[in-house]
Amino acid sequence: MALLPILCYPDPKLHKVAKPVAVVDERVQTLVRDMLETMYEAKGIGLAATQIDVHERVIVIDVSEERDQPLVLINPEIVWTSPTKHLNEEGCLSVPGIYDGVERFDAVHVQALDGQGQSRTIEAEELLAVCIQHEMDHLMGKVFVEYLSPLKRNRIKTKMLKALREESR
Repeated sequence: MALLPILCYPDPKLHKVAKPVAVVDERVQTLVRDMLETMYEAKGIGLAATQIDVHERVIVIDVSEERDQPLVLINPEIVWTSPTKHLNEEGCLSVPGIYDGVERFDAVHVQALDGQGQSRTIEAEELLAVCIQHEMDHLMGKVFVEYLSPLKRNRIKTKMLKALREESR
């Protein structure tokens, strides 16, 4: 297993749209294991392959308290959304230290392949539903800060670029 570098906003590679996975083979299963290790090490609850510069439709999530219930979603598609939405405080491993409110559906049903390539439907609500929607946005090349006002987004971009410059000194 390997820890993978996570792209930071405003890296343009975060805006690439991910391609479907053709077959869940050993390469994809290794990617999933590496993504889980990277997510756990970074203290995140979700990670999309886009965030590690792999532009395939793969997501890993673990919202459990014990961090022992990994969920793998390959080629996920939302097949149902609740009629209601809620404003949730979100953060992102690609935008470290930044949290803000984003409106998401209260519940979603998602059709996806698991880590063995088996089709399954996930019925998610609360934090899991928010996390799935957030990670699926990454697969479409969208970062949560894009839901914020242009003023907030520009402030975040400036802050992130400054942090990158200081880090590279």
